[in-house]
Amino acid sequence: MIKINNNIISNEAPTYFIADIAANFDGDIERAKDLIYLAADAGADAAKFQNFIAKTIVSDRAFRAIGERQLSHQAKWKDSVYDVYDKASLPIVWTETLRDTCKDAGIDYMTTPYDLSLIPILSEYVSAWKIGSGDITWHEMIQALSLDDKPLLIATGASNMNEVELAMDLILKNKSNVILMQCNTNYTASLENFKYIELSVLKEYRRMYPDIILGLSDHTPGHSTVLGSIALGAKVIEKHFTDDNERKGPDHKFSMNPESWRDMVDRSRELEYALGTGVKKIMDNEKESVIVQRRGLCASHDLKEGHIITGDDLVALRPCSNDGIEPYKENQIIGKKINCKIANGANITREMFA
Repeated sequence: MIKINNNIISNEAPTYFIADIAANFDGDIERAKDLIYLAADAGADAAKFQNFIAKTIVSDRAFRAIGERQLSHQAKWKDSVYDVYDKASLPIVWTETLRDTCKDAGIDYMTTPYDLSLIPILSEYVSAWKIGSGDITWHEMIQALSLDDKPLLIATGASNMNEVELAMDLILKNKSNVILMQCNTNYTASLENFKYIELSVLKEYRRMYPDIILGLSDHTPGHSTVLGSIALGAKVIEKHFTDDNERKGPDHKFSMNPESWRDMVDRSRELEYALGTGVKKIMDNEKESVIVQRRGLCASHDLKEGHIITGDDLVALRPCSNDGIEPYKENQIIGKKINCKIANGANITREMFA
């Protein structure tokens, strides 16, 4: 079990939903606050931001050295990678305001720090930390966040199992309140991406880390992967969040909006009910169906009081009354004497025997 403020995250608790606002605030603190409230209204349990300074997360020279064509989702960016990150940078002075806004909205505030120097500054305000997939091999950051007592989420996109194990080994030396998240790190919003999500990795994570809470950090359209991951045991879901997918910016296109987020949460809650406890029994809403759908032993013709029941006297027909006898129990009454008349087609009950 992991506790984030008043929220309990466990294999028995409802799925915990994180709205990653990321760069979707578009440089405007009022817009950032509005997105927090919209996310809360849509059913999010937390709003997550990303704290970085362009010069401490990307090298302008190194990206330009790649060539004229930027790669992956960055290929559609009109500005340089450095300039996009610079414009998307979240001012550190907004931190307290964003935290307070989350409190007012009734959801948790968390962030992904992309600079070691930001950890002591942000620690006072955040309820949990997130390590993005791109930093799974930056062990210095992993070590630093694992030494903080707050819950830690780690995404594992664009990595192999050896890299995941190395990161988890570092974390588990210092803390157990960690959430391990399957992820596919592709931000193109292409439908082709569904082929690469590998939700079944969650089954392997469960085998390897039976006591660790699992989750999904996802960038695919809609919520198919979310439902699949919950069915496989994920208890934390993170997706990007915006109010308008047509806005300009690096994260809007593949984000969820208030309508799609609410639909995702509602369908997930339905799935949680449907998954149940794993105990096979007659459910409360089936008790009347048991009567009308099951067959009970009935008289195949009129029977007189004192008659000795034979197999020819019985026929299995619906319904089976609460005190009726199921067909597989017919040997329990064959050869026994009835203590009353039984009309053709009537349910036979145990009270009818001497």
